[in-house]
Amino acid sequence: MLITLIVLAIAAAVLLVASGARIVKQYERGVVFRLGRVLPETRGPGLALLVPFVDRLRKVSMQIVTQPVPAQDGITRDNVTVRVDAVLYYRVVDPVRVAVDVQDYSSAVLQVAQASLRSIIGKSELDDLLSNRERLNQGLELMIDSPAVGWGVHIDRVEIKDVALPESMKRSMSRQAEAERERRSRVITADGELQASRTMAQAAEVMSEHPAALQLRLLQTVVEVAAEKNSTLVLPFPVELLRFLERTTPAGDAARPTEKPAEPEKPAVAARRPDPEHGNGVVAAPPAGTVPR
Repeated sequence: MLITLIVLAIAAAVLLVASGARIVKQYERGVVFRLGRVLPETRGPGLALLVPFVDRLRKVSMQIVTQPVPAQDGITRDNVTVRVDAVLYYRVVDPVRVAVDVQDYSSAVLQVAQASLRSIIGKSELDDLLSNRERLNQGLELMIDSPAVGWGVHIDRVEIKDVALPESMKRSMSRQAEAERERRSRVITADGELQASRTMAQAAEVMSEHPAALQLRLLQTVVEVAAEKNSTLVLPFPVELLRFLERTTPAGDAARPTEKPAEPEKPAVAARRPDPEHGNGVVAAPPAGTVPR
């Protein structure tokens, strides 16, 4: 009987110790409540022994939590309706505060993130939401981290994932982008024309100083045309040849007027006049060169 009692006592002690033993993982910390009062020291990873029926252990994860923020509808500062969603990264830095000061820290952080996201939408313009997200992410992180610090939670990063726009706004932005690209293309074309005109003016000055350069350019053009398979025949006629012909032409031949050919003599025509000596009144015309009496 004595041996039996000893064995039973040992078994009861083992069960009692086993009921007070807890295992804390590497990424967790244990907050101990003794008779409802929290102990300032937390239990680290490994085996944690508790006083049976007196202590109660609450495990708190110290890992980084990825919390998606549901999409929030809002109106930007330039009166554009958008729908924005984000993702939140946070971790616990004070397990005692997380276990004591806030009932459900995950839900609390999520609600603060939604309210901050709606606030940042109303304070920003559409262009900032689309192109300047890094600054908005920093502002959103500060807005969420301010109340979360008192709960023992640290916000590592906040990222705006997507900005949904109405279809009418998408069409307007596409037309604006098309007009901007058209403007850039026209400016580039005009700039190219300006540079080409300056280069051609410099080339003309060089050719005016060296006339042989014009002949070389003419020969190069003939070679380029002849290299193609076509039936085009190019006969260069230099301007200098025309000037040479103009210089060799006599000045008197150019100034002499053109003589008109002699006109044939017209035959004499009889004129009618009254004659008292003849009855018909017709008098023959005198020969050419004679003077009538």
